[in-house]
Amino acid sequence: MGEEGFAETQQAAQVDEKESQDQVAQDSTEQWLDQDYDFKQLHRGQVVEGVIVHLDSTEILVDVGSKSEGVIYQREIDRMGDEGLAEFHIGDSILVYVLTPEDKNGNIALSITRAQAERDWREAERIFESGEIFEGSVAGFNKGGLIVRMGKVRGFVPASQISPGDRSTEPSELVGETMRLKVIEIDRSRNRLILSERAAMREWRRQHKEKLLAELQEGDERKGEVISLCDFGAFVDLGGADGLIHLSELSWRRVSHPSEVVSVGDEVEVYVLNVDRERKRIGLSLKRLQSDPWSRVNEMYQIGQLVEGTVTKLVKFGAFARISGDDIEGLIHISELSDEHIEHPKEVVQEDQVVTLRIIRIDQERRRIGLSIKRVTSADYVDVDWQQDLEDEEEPYQDQEDDVENDDLDMEACQPDLEDEGE
Repeated sequence: MGEEGFAETQQAAQVDEKESQDQVAQDSTEQWLDQDYDFKQLHRGQVVEGVIVHLDSTEILVDVGSKSEGVIYQREIDRMGDEGLAEFHIGDSILVYVLTPEDKNGNIALSITRAQAERDWREAERIFESGEIFEGSVAGFNKGGLIVRMGKVRGFVPASQISPGDRSTEPSELVGETMRLKVIEIDRSRNRLILSERAAMREWRRQHKEKLLAELQEGDERKGEVISLCDFGAFVDLGGADGLIHLSELSWRRVSHPSEVVSVGDEVEVYVLNVDRERKRIGLSLKRLQSDPWSRVNEMYQIGQLVEGTVTKLVKFGAFARISGDDIEGLIHISELSDEHIEHPKEVVQEDQVVTLRIIRIDQERRRIGLSIKRVTSADYVDVDWQQDLEDEEEPYQDQEDDVENDDLDMEACQPDLEDEGE
């Protein structure tokens, strides 16, 4: 190889070495930049977390991990007001919305308000997808319904979606009230967020009914509110689930309609008779928490005794009457109404009429008591009546004797004091 060829080879080697050194330097520089300056690539609409590094009444600078700080401009700060601005401090971590990664001044334009709205829209979407129930406060109203805010997002409750209740239905009087709500429609492109109290209450009651059905046991005692009456009983709200008090379980006495015992809105304590989890029904009783008058019927009454009673119901075969001062009801058979032949009890008595009756039969086990009007003056009961009159006459004298004995005891208790005074 000549000198000229050797020089060319040496020159080429030097060029290759230089290019290799430049590539190594470039790779090292890029690696160094990647390690120490891992800038975030921001895009419009992104919500990121940053730290406030500067704050005054004209701008807020936020470090968002990019090549320069983001700027919240004075226009948004003015909308915050002094109170809003006072909530932020240097060093605070905040969420910001990227309005533009680079504005005409080369700055990253940010917004706190838009970040809060974006976060609230995302939360509304999450609640909608999950079907959750949430609580919201009524912020205002218009002709169509109520306005409820979810953070920075305005939700609307149409009048048809407001649950009826015992509160006022005047929209202006509902402002400030807290409601259980459910998101039933969401459309961000139209800034539309529709809420429903009716749907929320249905779901809330369903959840609580399932919980109550799982918890309730026969024999439990619960408090509730009477919410409706019907011919066969009264419905009671137990706090999320309704139970039925059948007509026969309202009282130990005969009841023709629930209104004779309870009214809508009454708070009552009830006994759980049965729980049908499969059919989701709860049977309740009011009378089981009261003493059973039939348990002491043999102690209170005897055959042949005279009592006063009120006629409660007329039927073809006789009349039912309730003994005064008690919930025990007996039957006056049509043959016991009069010595004369009659076709119907109304020929002798009327409902609500107070009459004197003779007890002619007692069947505690079957809860039946036989009564008679025609035997009230029967000579067959002269001895019984005389004994009863004698006992009735003795009662006032016994009361007087008890009073005298009590007076004597009082005098004896005072005697030492009188003796002391004499000394």
